[in-house]
Amino acid sequence: QVQLVESGGGLVPAGGSLRLSCAASGRTSSAFAMGWFRQAPGKERTFVSSISRSGRYTNYADSVKGRFTISRDNAKNTVYLQMISLKAEDTAVYYCAVDTSINVNSVPATPDAYNYWGQGTQVTVSS
Repeated sequence: QVQLVESGGGLVPAGGSLRLSCAASGRTSSAFAMGWFRQAPGKERTFVSSISRSGRYTNYADSVKGRFTISRDNAKNTVYLQMISLKAEDTAVYYCAVDTSINVNSVPATPDAYNYWGQGTQVTVSS
């Protein structure tokens, strides 16, 4: 089992910044790829970004490239999502997730690749 707790969400004006954190506990979470997804009201959960076990490989949705940066600190079992130049359309609940597959370079972008999910943190960007 892996437990994930997201934090760092909040209300920011358009153009502002936030840094989300996802703290993992349980099984050796640093051995897993991790990802961020988001879900706006009435919409499906969509991919935002993912990072490989070592942090060497990353993946981003086109809508956030150049604005969001994913990183991880394996010593702290924590993954981060730095978000800048936020837009109203970034408003959503943000979820982190863990992919427990053995592929060391895995940076999946589909929800069904992930085995464990956090409860989410709300990000609201006012226009």
